[in-house]
Amino acid sequence: MNNSDLQARKNAATPRGVGVMCDFYAARAENAELWDVEGRRFIDFAAGIAVLNTGHRHPRIVAAIRDQLERFTHTAYQVVPYASYVELAEKINARAPGAHPKKTAFFTTGAEAVENAVKIARAATGRPGVIAFAGGFHGRTLMGMALTGKVAPYKAGFGPFPSDVYHAPFPNRVHGVTAADSLHAVETLLKADIEPARVAAIIFEPVQGEGGFNAAPPEFVRGLRRICDEHGIVLIADEVQTGFARTGKLFAMEHYDVTADLITMAKSLAGGMPLSGVVGRADLMDAAAPGGLGGTYAGNPLALASALAVLDVIDEERLCERAVQLGDTLKARLEALRGAIPQLADIRGPGAMVAAEFLEAGTHKPDAAFVKRVQGRALERGLLLLACGTYGNVIRFLFPLTIETAVFDEALGVLEEVLKESVGALA
Repeated sequence: MNNSDLQARKNAATPRGVGVMCDFYAARAENAELWDVEGRRFIDFAAGIAVLNTGHRHPRIVAAIRDQLERFTHTAYQVVPYASYVELAEKINARAPGAHPKKTAFFTTGAEAVENAVKIARAATGRPGVIAFAGGFHGRTLMGMALTGKVAPYKAGFGPFPSDVYHAPFPNRVHGVTAADSLHAVETLLKADIEPARVAAIIFEPVQGEGGFNAAPPEFVRGLRRICDEHGIVLIADEVQTGFARTGKLFAMEHYDVTADLITMAKSLAGGMPLSGVVGRADLMDAAAPGGLGGTYAGNPLALASALAVLDVIDEERLCERAVQLGDTLKARLEALRGAIPQLADIRGPGAMVAAEFLEAGTHKPDAAFVKRVQGRALERGLLLLACGTYGNVIRFLFPLTIETAVFDEALGVLEEVLKESVGALA
């Protein structure tokens, strides 16, 4: 079995709509490293798109899954419940930000969590409207796409979308959009497009993921909280990508002095197993009637066992503190390269949710071509990097927080080399 044969089989058997970045195939992985079917080694700075904060195959997580596998794999929680669902809900309720009573429901994917958060908000308020933000990503389901603030490749050709969804610009310092600008745009929506009494929810990412790792300024989040309080609107924080120690806190909303009413979660919640959830104010979470929430695989026992182990690993290995240390090291290394990389326009992100944005030298024009060169050269050297941003001109760094220091240093050395080489290629 080799990569070339598998690529040919993949192209013949699967649709082109499932975009795949790499042309090689994984055989095994350990912590922050993976090997393809031909034995080549790669350092994983993608982590399954922010799913592996605890790394590939953490021993605690493998043991927890194996133990659950020996007991049972599925009953459907809605038919025969099990204690692990309740135990994880209790732990999430206790650790999610906010002093109010909370409840948690589990699902399977991030898109499901978002869809159910909207359902809960609509059930609680009796209103249809939802306000989201440009650059935001909330999933590939119909409602997820409607909420997502990026057309290509996520929305192109898939409409019409659910109605009563509106978008406002998200704060973006590099591109000149202030928190005040964004809040003014929300207020304008409430005057020009939909009356506040018809808005069920405002949904935002504390740090936009696909949008370019743009962090919501504190004054912006306070402003959203004020608008929601004034008009009886539910504030939803989409923490599918930001959660579980990535930003230096268990939840990114812990960086703010106001709370969201509902928080969606997925990705690193279960260390590679499919699990998502919504945690929020108990009165809101109880708004849906029995049977209104759930799913056949929602709260899968193997995934729940993995998630309980993930929380233990985050605590015992102090991964919130580790995220800050790793992020600071990466940002310092990138800052030292500014003079050598004229395209490097911005370095940002809390904790280890770090991004570098690239603009054409001497201009304010996004330089997606430079990012593609860096990404391609890094892949040739065995380093997996992901791009993001509305214009595809941002590199996001999503290494496992458990990465060994020697492997991390090796990856930063490769990164520095390919950045400098990519500048030289333009000369």
